[in-house]
Amino acid sequence: DGLRHICDELHIEKVSATSKRRPVYESVIAALQPGDVFVIWDLDRAFRSAKDALVELDQLRSRGVEIRIANLAIDTSTPYGILLYTFVSGLAEFERRLLSQRTREGLAAARKRGKRLGRPPKMTAAQVKAASRKLARKPSDTAAIAAHYGVHPWTLLRAIKRLSDKQTALPKM
Repeated sequence: DGLRHICDELHIEKVSATSKRRPVYESVIAALQPGDVFVIWDLDRAFRSAKDALVELDQLRSRGVEIRIANLAIDTSTPYGILLYTFVSGLAEFERRLLSQRTREGLAAARKRGKRLGRPPKMTAAQVKAASRKLARKPSDTAAIAAHYGVHPWTLLRAIKRLSDKQTALPKM
């Protein structure tokens, strides 16, 4: 929304700036002509690192294209704008690395507290035990038993294996 009133064309990339292939970004960069201004909302939305941002700036400027960061009012057509762009690109990379580090630390702390991370299981432990007993009686009914619980047969078999592994790992008393 913030770009609509200052841009002639609006192109929205659906993948992260850290993705190896960014088809929308790549096509926009290839189509830019001398005299164009490449407007982005925020630096870390367009570039992977400070080095990437500075290399892209050099390449675009050599083609006669400038960059404008809309939310910071930075325009690389001025020496002041280039200085701010350089500084902000370093800050954006620093911010991204800090966020990544904090995320890893938070996940490690949650695991240490015994918190289960990821998607919740589709079946409860009681359902897995009941399905395991049914399979022990009729191993050929895997698909039917899985359908009864509303899961794929692979999901059922993995859940049973996980439960089995968990029970063998527990010390017997």
